[in-house]
Amino acid sequence: MSASRKVICIVCPISCIGEVSIEVGQDPTVHGYTCKRGESYAIAEATNPMRLLTTTVTVRGGVVPLLPVVSSASMPKDYIAVGVQMLSEVVVDAPIETGQVVYAKILGLDVDIVASRDIARQTL
Repeated sequence: MSASRKVICIVCPISCIGEVSIEVGQDPTVHGYTCKRGESYAIAEATNPMRLLTTTVTVRGGVVPLLPVVSSASMPKDYIAVGVQMLSEVVVDAPIETGQVVYAKILGLDVDIVASRDIARQTL
C-alpha cells in the first residue's frame, strides 16, 4: 500500500511544491524540491508534522488579563489541541517576565510553555 501527498516547503522563500510518496516498509521518496532542506522538510511534514504551540493563559493581578505564551520547541501537531485545552485552565500571577516558564514539560514532552512578553503587576 502506498500513499502520496503534496507538500509546500516553507524552509525558504522559493516555496517549492513537491510530492512525498510513502510505501509500507520503505523510506519515503520525494519529488519536486530544489534542495535537500526542502526534501527533509517534506518528509518530516508528511510523516511527523511538528508545530509550535501558541495561545494565552489567564493573568491574576496583571495590567492585562491575558499572557501570550509559546512552546520552547516544536511538538507533534497532534498534541497541539490537547495542549491548548490544558493551558486554558492555567492562571499565573503577575509580574511575569518574557521567557519565564509557565508550564514545564507539557504532555510529558521535553517542551516548556514560556511567556512571550512581560506583564507588570497592577497597582492601585
